[in-house]
Amino acid sequence: MALTKEELEEVLEELRSHRGRHTELITVYIPAGYDVNSVQKQLEAEKSTAKNIKSTSTRKNVIDALEKIVRYLKTFKKTPENGMAIFCGNVSKVEGQSDLQLWGIEPPLPLKSRLYRCDKEFVLGPLEEMAEVSEVFGLLVMDRKEATIGLLEGKRIEVLHKMTSGIPSKIRAGGQSSQRFHRITEGMTKEFYKRVAEEMKKIFFDMDKLKGILVGGPIPTKDEFLDGEYLVTKLREKVIARKDLGDSGETGLKELVEKSQDVLAEQEIVKEKKILRRFFETLGKNPEQAILELDNVREVLKYGAVEVLLLSKRLDKEIFKELAKEAEKYGAVVEVISTDTEEGLQFYNLGGVGAILRFKI
Repeated sequence: MALTKEELEEVLEELRSHRGRHTELITVYIPAGYDVNSVQKQLEAEKSTAKNIKSTSTRKNVIDALEKIVRYLKTFKKTPENGMAIFCGNVSKVEGQSDLQLWGIEPPLPLKSRLYRCDKEFVLGPLEEMAEVSEVFGLLVMDRKEATIGLLEGKRIEVLHKMTSGIPSKIRAGGQSSQRFHRITEGMTKEFYKRVAEEMKKIFFDMDKLKGILVGGPIPTKDEFLDGEYLVTKLREKVIARKDLGDSGETGLKELVEKSQDVLAEQEIVKEKKILRRFFETLGKNPEQAILELDNVREVLKYGAVEVLLLSKRLDKEIFKELAKEAEKYGAVVEVISTDTEEGLQFYNLGGVGAILRFKI
């Protein structure tokens, strides 16, 4: 079963605390949809390579860890839906003693990395990026020649689709030929815009986690595209930033994200303020529909009465985990509240636990 973001953060914290004496901590990433049997065969082959390790203790620890992972993988008929990450090694703090531990994780989002690594530390980068992702943002950079559509998940930028317009650059002839060329290129440009809009509809229209769309390009092009209403209304309303850029390729996506940091930060703040405003308004106007304090929230969770559970990021980790798990049993939405805003700090000072109810208790 896939971990929640909160559970993933907890596992990551534990994994960060372990460090091998030598390069004997093993990390294996299996992408979503990848054949688990192929990974078993690869790891069996790695055991032969590990026999060449000079240090007796390191050799033993690596081979033992590989064997433990292979045994673990044999319990799976196929790779879990989101792929899996496996961490295994001797994590004993005492020289000469063995404490061989294995963690098998199905992440909250599809894993796209394939990796096998022996090191002094576990490789956690791809999972750490996932732990930051609660929403995703659509990206588009374009000029009249090409367009690149991408996705921002946490800090990771993924290229989804590249398109070219086929519009020629210049024409030397003057007079009517030049005017005719202009008419042709304008027609091709409009067709290109329509194709870009259609592709964005295919990719983004039904994407539940899509928080917003960022668009970049030269001043006339991106504005012609957006103001010309080529995009369907639902996607046009999700455009939260348009930035002047010169690059319409993969590096343009990176530049677009860099130039939009202020907008992205503001989105998180706006979302948090909106949730807290709803909570405090309910608490003031209809106190039977909103609950504060830990014991009260525990009680209403037992009845499955919670619609939205609000937990401060600074809440005790054990309490956080306990309440989040209970909420998920009944399909409640769990909202993590930072203390970066005045409202978030106020909520933390009031105990850092609150709930909006589906029905009165």
